[in-house]
Amino acid sequence: MKIVHAASEAFPYMKTGGLADAVGAMAGALADKGHDVAVFLPGYRAALAHPDAAQAERKLRLKIEMGNDFIAGDVRVFSPRKNLRVFLICREEYFDRSAPYGNGERDYEDNADRFIFFCKGVVETLRLADLQADVVHAHDWQAALLPLLVREAERRHNVTLALKTIFTIHNIAYQGLFPAPTFARTNLPDELNNIDGLEYYSQINLMKGGILFADRVTTVSPRYAQEIQTPEFGCGLDGVAQTRADDIVGLLNGVDAAVWNPAIDALLPARYSSANMAGKQVCRAELLKRCGFAANYSGPIYGMVARFTEQKGVNLVLENRNFFLSAECRLVVLGSGDKALEDAMHAFTAEAPQKISLSARLDEAMSHLIEAGSDFFLMPSRFEPCGLNQMYSQVYGTVPIVSRVGGLADTVIDLDEQPATGTGLMCAPTAVGLRAAMQRAQTLFVDRRRYSAAQQRGMARDFGWATAAKGYEKLYSDSL
Repeated sequence: MKIVHAASEAFPYMKTGGLADAVGAMAGALADKGHDVAVFLPGYRAALAHPDAAQAERKLRLKIEMGNDFIAGDVRVFSPRKNLRVFLICREEYFDRSAPYGNGERDYEDNADRFIFFCKGVVETLRLADLQADVVHAHDWQAALLPLLVREAERRHNVTLALKTIFTIHNIAYQGLFPAPTFARTNLPDELNNIDGLEYYSQINLMKGGILFADRVTTVSPRYAQEIQTPEFGCGLDGVAQTRADDIVGLLNGVDAAVWNPAIDALLPARYSSANMAGKQVCRAELLKRCGFAANYSGPIYGMVARFTEQKGVNLVLENRNFFLSAECRLVVLGSGDKALEDAMHAFTAEAPQKISLSARLDEAMSHLIEAGSDFFLMPSRFEPCGLNQMYSQVYGTVPIVSRVGGLADTVIDLDEQPATGTGLMCAPTAVGLRAAMQRAQTLFVDRRRYSAAQQRGMARDFGWATAAKGYEKLYSDSL
C-alpha cells in the first residue's frame, strides 16, 4: 500500500512526547513490511538540522491560499530508510523556532495559521507530486483538517488524492480550538462552519473536523476508544465521538525495539536482558551517581518521565510529598511543562536533595537511564490515551505503577489481582490511590523473589511495533 502519515511530531526529528515515538515507529514498521510510506512533518529547525536531512532535496515550491492571502513555502524530501520518505513542509516564519507549539508559558499566537498551512502544504504536495496515496493518515489536531482538505482539493481539481483517510486521536484533551474568524483561513465551504462541521461553541475546533470527516477514526488503545465517548474523558467532544461510534477503533501503540531494548540500548552505560540482569545494576549505580545520591543506597528508586501537566499526575506526586520525605526511597523526575508545576517540583526537590532529583528538561538519554536504573516507574495519569513509558518500563524490567485508565489499564496487569501473571501495580488516579500503590511497592521491593518474577514477566511481554502494525495494516486494507 501507499501510506501517507501527517503529524506535528515524529521521532527522531521532533519530539515532545509519545506522539513522536508512535508516528516514527509506526511509519518505520510499515516501511519494513514493504509498504511505500511517506511521513509529512513541519520543517522545524530541529528537523532540518538532523543528520538524516543533510541530503534533503527541495521537491516543490508551494503557494498556499490562506484566506485572502497566498503564502509561499517549499517542500524538502529525504529517505532515511528503505520504503520511507520524509517530507518537510517548510516556511521559516512558521517553523524556524526552537519549540514546536509555544515558548513554555503560552502557545504561539499563530498556531492556527501554522498548522492550517502545514495541512494545506501536505494536500498540495499530494496533488503536485502525484503521490497516489491509498491511505492518508492524520494524527491529532495539528493534522485534523486533512480529511476535509483532501476531499475539497479532489472536488476542486477533479483528481483523486487518497482512497481513504484515517484520523488518529492521540489525546482528545488537545483539540485545536481557535476563534471563529480563523475559519476563513481554511478556505473551506461556508457550510462546514456550523454545528455539523468545525463550529464549536462560537469557535472552530480542528479535531472535531477530523473526527467527523475522516473515513475511519482510531485511538491509541481499546479502552480509550470507549472513554472518549463519555463525558468524563471526552473533553466536550464525547457527543461528536458517539456519532462515529461504528467507525472508531482502538489500536494499541507499540514499542520501537530498535530504540527501546535494554539488550542493545546504546544510551545505557551497560546492556542487559532477562537472562542476565547484571547490566541493570550498572544502570542503577549510574542513575544514583547522576542524581548525586549515595552510591551505596540499596532501597527502592522511583522514576518518572513526564510532561508537567495535570493529566500526567505530577500534582499527585507532589501531594504525596510526605511519603517521599519519610519513606525509605529515592525519587528521580525528568520533565518540563507547566511553570507552576515545575516551580512546585523544584521547591519539593530543594526540601530533600539527598532523596529527590529533578531534571527539568527534555533529555532522551536520561529518559532511557531512568527506565533502566529505576525499580519502579510512576505513571499516575488522570487519563492516558495509550502511554508508552509503562510499556518501556516492563521491557526494561522496571515495575510500573499506573492509574487504571486508558492504555495503562490495557497494558499493565496488577500483581495483587493476578499474582501469576501480574507485571505492575494499578491505582485510582488520586493522591490517596497513588500513596496506597507506593506502599504496596515498598512491600513488594523487600520480597525479592516476587519482585524478580514480576520483572521477568514484564520483560517477556511482546509490545513490539511489528505486532502493533498488523492492526493498522488490517484497518487500512479493510477500509479500502
